[in-house]
Amino acid sequence: MTPSTVRHFDSSTSSTPRPSDSSTPSTLRPLDSSTSSTLRLFNSSTPNASDEGVYVSLGELIALEYKAKGFSFLPRQPIHSLLSGRHASRMRGRGLNFEELRGYLPGDDIRTIDWKVTARIGEPYVRVYTEERDRPAFLIADQRLSMFFGSRKYMKSVVAAKLAALGAWRVFKAGDRVGAVIFNDSRIQQIRPHRSKSTVMQILGALVEQNRALQANSTVPANPAQLNIALEGVLQITKHDYLIAIIGDFYGLDDETTRMVTLLAEHNDVLAFPVFDPLSTNFPENTRLVVSNGELQIELETGKGSLQQRVIDLADERLRTIMKWQEELAVPVLPLTTASEPEDQILTLLGSRKG
Repeated sequence: MTPSTVRHFDSSTSSTPRPSDSSTPSTLRPLDSSTSSTLRLFNSSTPNASDEGVYVSLGELIALEYKAKGFSFLPRQPIHSLLSGRHASRMRGRGLNFEELRGYLPGDDIRTIDWKVTARIGEPYVRVYTEERDRPAFLIADQRLSMFFGSRKYMKSVVAAKLAALGAWRVFKAGDRVGAVIFNDSRIQQIRPHRSKSTVMQILGALVEQNRALQANSTVPANPAQLNIALEGVLQITKHDYLIAIIGDFYGLDDETTRMVTLLAEHNDVLAFPVFDPLSTNFPENTRLVVSNGELQIELETGKGSLQQRVIDLADERLRTIMKWQEELAVPVLPLTTASEPEDQILTLLGSRKG
């Protein structure tokens, strides 16, 4: 792994391989761009259009319209989808709206007979329903500083932005309303669901704006509570029969997060998309890491087994909590990695396999 491989420094890592020296203590000092070549690479105040994998562009998200096919969020899933079978049976799909009462006609399903009205009038009456055509969706996309990290192909923030864009296009093309909550450490941007291309473009614009505002040298403090604040806002809007997709690394996950997801899942279909980087579960050995919060930085020796285990345990604990939602809350959990294309991953998770 070269120094330019790892790309963020808030609660994350940049690596500079060097011989292990257990006698060298970790040092805490003011942030100095001369310390790490990786830090200089991504410390610019203006993202470049060529920063592929580091930032998204509006053109890139617009182009995903043509890749938003071959997968579905609805109950009728392709055989390879992880929502087929057990989890699909728990998803509500489109409901039925009561249309009218009318007299029974030969061929009517006897299950639609309204027995109370029939008894009162003395003639069989049936209840007529029409399929609910509106299936509103809310996409919750995390663009906090904890997401500005990636050791492979993409930043976590890029994976989340691209997945949210794919979801917005897919819901719109299905003829449904789509809205979003896009948040970072200091701002929550809420876009109400509408069935229009202009709403999709508003979502894409908000994703690009917050994504390209991410800076390794940001002075905005990390805000783990922002996840729950964003969920609370969604809870006030999505009373029932919404599709809600939560996309991010779930930094700040706690019991209150689980409580709100439980409330959301009572009357809505909730999907969780935890975005992770392979480095969190495959920590490098005998490597010196530079970790920073934007003001101070510290060098850590990964050759120490206790440090490796602590980082892995933190990542595993968060993911284990989210995975429990599948059994306890009937919330499908569909992890995505920074190591490959988000559009390919979503096809594998929710659609057909390439072949």
